[in-house]
Amino acid sequence: MDNQATSLWGDGYDGRPECNGDEEDLEDLAVSFEAATAIQDADDDRIGGAVTLSHSKREETPVQNVNANADSNQTESDLFLPGQAKVWVKTWGCGHNVSDGEYMAGLLSSHGYSVVFEDAKKEDADLWLLNSCTVKGPSELSFINDIKRGQGAGKKVVVAGCVPQASGTGREWDNLSVVGVQQIDRVVEVVEETLKGNVIRLTREKKVEVEREGTESGADGDYVVVKKRKAGGAKLDLPKVRRNPYVEIIPINTGCLNQCTYCKTKHARGDLGSYSPQEIWDRVEAVIQEGVKEIWLTSEDTGAYGRDIGVSIVELLWGIVAILERYNDSGTMLRVGMTNPPYILEHLDEMVKILSHPRVFSFLHVPVQSGSNNVLDAMRRQYTVADFSQIVTTLRDRVTPNGCTVATDIICGFPTETDEDFQETMELLREHTFTVLHISQFYSRPGTPAALLPRLPSELVKARSRIVSQLFNEHQPNEGLEGLVTKALVTELSSDGKFYVGHDKLYRQILVPKDERLLGRWVEVEIVRTGKFFLEGKLL
Repeated sequence: MDNQATSLWGDGYDGRPECNGDEEDLEDLAVSFEAATAIQDADDDRIGGAVTLSHSKREETPVQNVNANADSNQTESDLFLPGQAKVWVKTWGCGHNVSDGEYMAGLLSSHGYSVVFEDAKKEDADLWLLNSCTVKGPSELSFINDIKRGQGAGKKVVVAGCVPQASGTGREWDNLSVVGVQQIDRVVEVVEETLKGNVIRLTREKKVEVEREGTESGADGDYVVVKKRKAGGAKLDLPKVRRNPYVEIIPINTGCLNQCTYCKTKHARGDLGSYSPQEIWDRVEAVIQEGVKEIWLTSEDTGAYGRDIGVSIVELLWGIVAILERYNDSGTMLRVGMTNPPYILEHLDEMVKILSHPRVFSFLHVPVQSGSNNVLDAMRRQYTVADFSQIVTTLRDRVTPNGCTVATDIICGFPTETDEDFQETMELLREHTFTVLHISQFYSRPGTPAALLPRLPSELVKARSRIVSQLFNEHQPNEGLEGLVTKALVTELSSDGKFYVGHDKLYRQILVPKDERLLGRWVEVEIVRTGKFFLEGKLL
C-alpha cells in the first residue's frame, strides 16, 4: 500500500505534517459526532514582555495595559472582578471541542463569571471566548469572522481550540490571548488577564509523571530524574457546565497515532496522550451519580486509546460497562466515539460483545473517507476498503439484538481521486447504504502534505459531492417502520422546538411529545410517523 504514497510524498516522507506556521485540517466531521496536532513547545508567554509564565514557576514584571486609551470613566476594578463580567462561550467542531468548551465554562462559572452560550446574548457579554475547530476551511473562516465581529463591537476576545494551537503566528489572533488545547484548566487566568488589558498565550503540551528514575548530581546538588509522558489533557474532575444536563462528553485521549496527509487536527492535538483508565472510570461513576443519562466517549480516535500507556480500548470499555451494571437502575447509556478502522479491527470480536450490552448504544462512527484503496494510500489511512467492509458487516450481522448503526464519512475530491476512484466510492456506498453519512468536499489545509498536491477543479469536486448526496438521500432507512414498538431514552429538545428527542438502542432519533416529565426517562413508544432522519413515537 505504501508504493503510491512514496511516489506522491517522496522517499524521505515519514507521514509527519510539515508545519510552516500557516496550517489547517480535515478529519473528524463533527456534525453530531466525535470526533479534533504538533504541539508548540515554546514557553507560555504574555505578549509585550509584560508577564512570563512557565509550568514550574511564574515570574511577573509590571503588567502593561494594552488598552491605555480605554474610557477613563469606566471602573475596571468593578467590571473585571469575578462575578462582574459576563463571558460568551462559542464552540465549533467535534465532541472533544464541545467537552473542552463545557469545562472552560464550568471553570469560569465556578469563579463567579456569568457564562452564556446563546448567540442572542453575546452582545451583552464583556468577553468572547471562541473555541475553534480546524477540520475544515469554513469552520475556521467562521471563527475568524467572529474574532473580527468581537473586536469591532469592542469586546475582549480570547481564542481557544485547534486553530490557534495549530497555526502559529501571522494570523488574526496574533495579538489575542490563547488557551491551548491542553491548557483549558487555566482559562480563568487567561480571561482575568485579558479583561485587565493583557495578552496571554498558553499553548504548551501537558506532561504527567510516569516514574522516577533515580537521582543525579549537578552544580546545585542532587536532583530527581523524572520520566514523563504526554498527558490526556486537563483533569476530568474539573467543574463543568453541560449544554445538555443529561449528556456528559468524556475525552479519553487526545491526539492520535495516524499521519493522515490531509489532516490539520494532528498539528493541534499532536500524538496520542491517554487518560488513565481509573480517571475515566471515576468520572463515569461521578456523572452517573449527578443524573447524567448519556455518556459519550470522545477523542480524535477512540480505538487508539491506551496504546501509549499499555492498555486497550476494550479494557477501558469493559470497566465502564461494569460501572453501568452497578448503577443499572439509573438507566444511563454509553455511546462509544469515533474510531478509525485499523484500531477497531483487532478488537472486533470484543467490540461486538460490548456494543451488544444493554447499557451500550449499538452505534459506532467509523470514517472510511474513500472507497478507493489508491486514495486511501495517498491519504495514508493505513487500512483497505476490505478492512472497512469487514468491520461494517461484522457489526451489523453480529451485534445483538438488532445489529449496529455504523456512521461513516466520505471526502469528495481528494487531489489524487480519479473518476475510477470515485466510482469505487459510489460502489461502497451502494453496498452498505449507510443511515448516517457525513459528506465533505476536500478542503486543502495549509501545512498539510495534501495541500502540496494540485487540486481538482472545484466544479468537479462539487459535482461529486452532489452525486454522493443524491445517492444518500435516495435511501429511506425508516420507511415501513410504522407500528414498531421500541424504547427510547429522552434527553433533548428537537431542533424545531416542537418535540423532545429520545434515542433507542440503535441510536435512532425518536420524537416524543414535549412533556418535561419525559426528560431523562426511558419511554416505550409505538412509531406512528417516519422520515429519513427520525421516527415519531406515540407513548404507550
